[in-house]
Amino acid sequence: MKIIKSSPLLAMLIGFIIIAAAISTISVEGRKHHVKRIKPKHRRHSRDTPTGSPAPAPYPSTHDGVFDILSFGAKGDGISDDSKALIGAWKAACKVVGGKVEIPAGKEFMVKAVTLQGPCKEETVVQIEGTLVAPTKTGSWPKSSLFQWLNFKWVSHVTIQGSGTLDARGYNWWNLDNYQTQKNKYIPPMKPTALRFYSSGNVTVRDISIVNSPLCHLKFDDSDGVKINNITISSPENSPNTDGIHLQNTRNVEIQHSNIACGDDCVSIQTGSSNVHIHHISCGPGHGISIGSLGKDETVACVSDIIVEDVSIQNTLAGVRIKTWQGGLGVVKNLTFSNIQVTDVQVPIVIDQYYCDKSKCKNQTSAVSISDVKYNNIVGSFTAQPVRIACSNNVPCMDVDLMDIRLRPSGGIRGLQTHQQQHALCWNSYGKTQGPLVPSSIGYCLKKSNIDGYYPKRFIASSHEKLCPL
Repeated sequence: MKIIKSSPLLAMLIGFIIIAAAISTISVEGRKHHVKRIKPKHRRHSRDTPTGSPAPAPYPSTHDGVFDILSFGAKGDGISDDSKALIGAWKAACKVVGGKVEIPAGKEFMVKAVTLQGPCKEETVVQIEGTLVAPTKTGSWPKSSLFQWLNFKWVSHVTIQGSGTLDARGYNWWNLDNYQTQKNKYIPPMKPTALRFYSSGNVTVRDISIVNSPLCHLKFDDSDGVKINNITISSPENSPNTDGIHLQNTRNVEIQHSNIACGDDCVSIQTGSSNVHIHHISCGPGHGISIGSLGKDETVACVSDIIVEDVSIQNTLAGVRIKTWQGGLGVVKNLTFSNIQVTDVQVPIVIDQYYCDKSKCKNQTSAVSISDVKYNNIVGSFTAQPVRIACSNNVPCMDVDLMDIRLRPSGGIRGLQTHQQQHALCWNSYGKTQGPLVPSSIGYCLKKSNIDGYYPKRFIASSHEKLCPL
């Protein structure tokens, strides 16, 4: 066999092949153990991570069905706008049976005018433990606002509760000079109500405080089934038109165990309202508890089945009052005021069918009919007059009962009262009285029902009832 001698070139080629094979083996082994580094995308850390900041999931909750507005981005510093966080928490809770919006204690959440809309799953709760505050500047309210701050619309089986506060910060609205003379700023034509429910049913408001509203503190429009319990309403005595609770076209209402101090009526009951029970409340300062005003601009007014009992009223313009405009139509009937303690009230018992909030109003013959009004056990002190019942010349008040009325001049004015001021005033009103009666002039105040002309007048009232399907 012929032997081929190796040359230097061949030796180099073989060496290169060996080295290449070795490198290939190392590369394969490296790929087995190497993990390719991928630059991580930014991740939002949960509240529990030490370096992260809160970043909610679409509907975050601390536990099933509870939606804390902090989880929706609320700051709670009283300055940042937390409106979107409140709306977001509401929408989430609204989708869940028994859903709860939680406004935590120890923080102040600034919220602009918002509408929290239904319908929702039943038994929705807004738990207010912290403080919600409104914007301070009147010009910051949007033109699209319906002049409510917190507006609940089309909700059912909803509860607003907690130990927290709604502060509507209305002081800039009360100063009419500032309100009217601010230049180069949008000034809304109306003042906002703090908390309003529209076209809602089975609503409960309990335990919370509502303070410093620009206008009404708590208002119900076109609603049915309302329970108000253990709330506090407060604004200064000189804050204009700041009604405590305002009912319009609202039925089946109970208001109890609450304290109301404001610059207008503690409770105002307007047309379309019926079956209202008010008991164990404290009212004052303010204008008292009022039915009306009703029948303005010749409108039809219908109010019936109102009970006000076991209440205390102090330092108010009136105690229990019915006020209607001349020219109105309709019916006010079946009202009972009983077990009422009054202290330093200007006029504790008022029916005024000549109500006018202007310097002068036009005299008109038609009036809202008032009948079946019972006053029983009204006791305490007055500063101007004990009873003032001024009924229409053409539509007298009928079936008005004054029983166990004991009203004395307030201690501070006892010696200054004129003889006329200490007497009850009744005009064109029919009914009966029953002692004890103090002052004694109350016993001669009402006309008896058998006086000529009484029954024909009743026909006028019955014709008005056809206008009120209550």
